Amino acid sequence: MTEHSPDLSLGGDDNTPQRSGDSLLQFRLEQAAARLRTIGWSPRVGPALVVLGMEQRLFGLGEGFPPEGWTISTGLAGFGNEADSGRTPTGLHRICACIGDGAPSGMVFKSREPTGEIVTTTAQPGMDCITTRILWLEGMEEGINRGPGVDSRSRYIYIHGTPDVHRLGQPVSAGCVRMNNDDIITLFALVSDQTPVLILP
Repeated sequence: MTEHSPDLSLGGDDNTPQRSGDSLLQFRLEQAAARLRTIGWSPRVGPALVVLGMEQRLFGLGEGFPPEGWTISTGLAGFGNEADSGRTPTGLHRICACIGDGAPSGMVFKSREPTGEIVTTTAQPGMDCITTRILWLEGMEEGINRGPGVDSRSRYIYIHGTPDVHRLGQPVSAGCVRMNNDDIITLFALVSDQTPVLILP
């Protein structure tokens, strides 16, 4: 670990992010870790998640996370906190509910309840199923992503599984953060209620 490397882990043996030659990605992860520290987070406290919109990737900070992160899909309409915008909210969040523990991969959820239907591939173009696991997010910044007109929890913003795996890596969701079903199962086991989540465009 160099003098200026952040004290966080993306799963590397030395508890630092693995440098891939992408200095911009490294810089963004360092800035994210610094932002999370302003709310009292550290690797010793527990894990944290960082969603990077430009890269369409989600990274875990702490023990047990893959250094390369996971490919995701954010909102087709871009980033923004306004209600009914179809955009992925930005800023500091935390997980307020972990839903779907033990459900089979591909289980479809409606209103956060399992329907009994299993979908493992997209049955029709543009199908927007919520599958496998749900991590429900609530904003931590009053007037930005928390409160009237901008409340992420009231907007039902989730990190969730999707059968639409061929479009992961592209911003095509209705505002949530989509993940591969296998990936959301792995992530679900590494986080808990109150895990902080920082979303950056």
